[in-house]
Amino acid sequence: MELHAVKSSYARWAPIYDKTFGKITNAGRQAAVEFINAQDIETALEVGVGTGLALPLYRSDLQVTGIDFSEDMLEKAWTKVKDLGLHQVQDLRQMDARNLDFPDNHFDTVAAMHIISVVPEPERVMAEMTRVCKPGGKIVITNHFARQNGLLARAERIVAPFANLIGWHSDFEISTVLGQPNLSVTERNNLPPMGMMTFLVLQKHSD
Repeated sequence: MELHAVKSSYARWAPIYDKTFGKITNAGRQAAVEFINAQDIETALEVGVGTGLALPLYRSDLQVTGIDFSEDMLEKAWTKVKDLGLHQVQDLRQMDARNLDFPDNHFDTVAAMHIISVVPEPERVMAEMTRVCKPGGKIVITNHFARQNGLLARAERIVAPFANLIGWHSDFEISTVLGQPNLSVTERNNLPPMGMMTFLVLQKHSD
């Protein structure tokens, strides 16, 4: 997707996101944060934090940083942090995921929940997520990936040309996130609704 399309799309989605797409993606969000909370880690980065729906789920002793390109989404995320007293949230920053303003090997875990098929240049975003993740650390992704056959696969192909309008790629291939040479898949599971979403964990090589 083009950057201007992402910005305008999420400006439209921000007021209603929690009650629409936010509900559809709840299972992936829960799975991702439950996995992160079970790890023996101190720091986590959430790329594409959106309106902050996942923020209350992180355990209280984690140091969570969130980034998003949309200022409209971040405004709603900051409201959740303040209203709910989410002290585990260290910072929320406006940032382009293709150019993360963090040092190499900085976070124990990096999460991207339902955003990797939205961002421009997803391969570049994956490279940046890998760069800021510590060696041995995990990258946790939940997302919809294109089906190879069946009625839903055909529907995805029909909707695909309207990606800039609806705000996501219905025909996004999982191979796009599997191309980093220093990452290995450790978990891959289907999630509701109807197995449309995928839970994916990749580990950064230590060497």
